[in-house]
Amino acid sequence: MSHKREDMKLRFPEPDKDGKLPAYAWPGGYPLIYFDRENSVLCAECATKSLNDSGEVPQFRPEDVHVYYEGPSLFCDQCNKEIESAYGDLDASEGK
Repeated sequence: MSHKREDMKLRFPEPDKDGKLPAYAWPGGYPLIYFDRENSVLCAECATKSLNDSGEVPQFRPEDVHVYYEGPSLFCDQCNKEIESAYGDLDASEGK
């Protein structure tokens, strides 16, 4: 499934001391979504696994990260974990 990358693009973060990529931006605690070359959505956990797997196919490794401010919930294309936006789906709340 293809998703638009209209949210704020960030510099790709460094993993923490445990080797994990962050799930939230700091400051603010805004949710982060990761994308691979195929434009698949990855949660932080799956992005970390793909990044650390030396046998991972290059196009499935995460290469972009964005703050997910608003929109409908997205689902990780690897594990199906729900990734909610910070402010929800504003179009749905307006009845559009």
